[in-house]
Amino acid sequence: MKRCISSSRRITTAFFATAVIAISGSVFAQTVDQVLQADQRRLNLAQQSQERINTVVGATRSLEDQYRAINKEIDGLKVYNRLMTAQVEGQQSDLEDIGLSMDQVDVINRQIFPLMERMIDGLDQSVKVDVPFLMDERTKRVNDLKDLMSRSDVSVAEKFRKVMEAFQIELDYGSTIEHYEQSLEIDGGLRAFNMLRVGRIGLYFQSDDTKITGRWNNLTKAWEIDNSARNEVRKGLRVARQLIAPELINIPVSIAEGA
Repeated sequence: MKRCISSSRRITTAFFATAVIAISGSVFAQTVDQVLQADQRRLNLAQQSQERINTVVGATRSLEDQYRAINKEIDGLKVYNRLMTAQVEGQQSDLEDIGLSMDQVDVINRQIFPLMERMIDGLDQSVKVDVPFLMDERTKRVNDLKDLMSRSDVSVAEKFRKVMEAFQIELDYGSTIEHYEQSLEIDGGLRAFNMLRVGRIGLYFQSDDTKITGRWNNLTKAWEIDNSARNEVRKGLRVARQLIAPELINIPVSIAEGA
């Protein structure tokens, strides 16, 4: 009887120990899960906090970059404003000069028109008393200038330019040699001749067959035959036509009175 009771106690004790172990294991498992879940929540919170930190840092860097860019733009605008201020001051000075010039335009016009008229009259007289070369062309140029002065559709500057251009053309005649053709009345007959102009000091003519050679006598104001200079005039004509290289020619010239 005692053995049975003892065996029953051992079984009860073993069952109780097993139950305790089972309960302890269940409690431990729950505790581990809770710890893991808590760690996961902390990890999630840490990740969320890091993301917020990264967002804030990114926004801060963006604002810093914008701030630096704006500062550079401001510095550039300061330089631009300084340059524009200097330019405006210069333009203001130019405007004042222009205004002064505009006030004087009428005065200048009143003075320059009589000047151009005198210049054209002087050019006309010069052509008339000069060696008679290219007379049609030169006379037409003077007449065109006279007509130009009365035109209202041409500016004063353009009129003055044309006058100065005509003077320059006349001036260039004095330092050039030229060949052209012209009809002259010699010995009562009209005939075409080859003309040779040597600056303003000599004007010569020669027939195609070189049998007639002559020159303009500036003292008698007439054409005269002078065959003594036949070969030299022929050479001069070839030089003017650029058929040969320039070379010295020996031709007679008229000496001004009182020289």
